Amino acid sequence: MRFVIQVVSQAQVTVDEEVVGKIGPGMMVLVGVSGEDTEAVADRMIKKMLGLRIFPDENGKTNLSLSQVGGSLLMVSQFTLYADCTRGNRPGFTLAGAPDMASAMYDYILKQCAAQVPVVEKGIFGADMKVSLTNEGPFTIILDSKELFGM
Repeated sequence: MRFVIQVVSQAQVTVDEEVVGKIGPGMMVLVGVSGEDTEAVADRMIKKMLGLRIFPDENGKTNLSLSQVGGSLLMVSQFTLYADCTRGNRPGFTLAGAPDMASAMYDYILKQCAAQVPVVEKGIFGADMKVSLTNEGPFTIILDSKELFGM
């Protein structure tokens, strides 16, 4: 599983010219699911993500977590995080989870986040989405379950 986490002052997702998810200050997270991922992996990734101290404190040091700043989450499914570019110039996506499995995992992640964060917005799995955001810093973190947990 891969999360690309961006600290934002605002972010939104539009599908067919309709805003389907929108937040103010918080995290915009691209979520990539591999064919090997499980709910246990998702639980560990969510715990790590929500515990990250990546927001500035009163001294400007990145020392506060999402909950400490009262931030929101915008979660967007992104199978292209598992693009394989090792051969040729056309990426392959065989490492990404099958759509049914990845959609179920995305829904699970959303449910678990909503149990811990007051405002969780989302994109639409499999839709052609337009994502816009204002990245603060810019501050972007990549979490990869294989690198973090050997999973």
